[in-house]
Amino acid sequence: MIRTLAAGLALLALAACGSGQDAAEENAQEAEAELEAQLTPAADETAQADEETPVEVTIPKSIQGRWGLVEADCTSTAGDAKGLLTITPTRLEFYESVGKLTDVTELAPNHLRALFSFTGEGLEWQREQVLNASEDGKTLTRREMGDGAAPKPFRYIQCSKAEVTSEGGDSGES
Repeated sequence: MIRTLAAGLALLALAACGSGQDAAEENAQEAEAELEAQLTPAADETAQADEETPVEVTIPKSIQGRWGLVEADCTSTAGDAKGLLTITPTRLEFYESVGKLTDVTELAPNHLRALFSFTGEGLEWQREQVLNASEDGKTLTRREMGDGAAPKPFRYIQCSKAEVTSEGGDSGES
């Protein structure tokens, strides 16, 4: 690149020494355009660089963890915790289904509204979810959005803080 810059400057100097002012200006403009083309990355190179380094959005840490609709979901060792919800940085893991984070529309330290792609029991579907963790981190509210969504929110207790009374209900599966 430095050689190209030096060659461009030499061309400019020669053009300035020539007898025709118009020719000198033309040569200078050509040299400048060539130099700029070499220093400026092509638009497709910039787009490719952006595609190679995506910024990954994850579920807020205050929402991640193990949550149960009732206290027994947190303590079962028999594998029958049907109301257990495990939230990782990019997934919602239910008893018989898993939802992978695909698109985030709202994000705050204790709040997430996002689209998840679910698989379970041989089926695939998408569902928008709204997750809100309480300020004290003891409860989580999950609301499904869109066609076929559960009509009421699901309220969970934080499994590591299972001293909470629960408004449990159905299994909480999506």
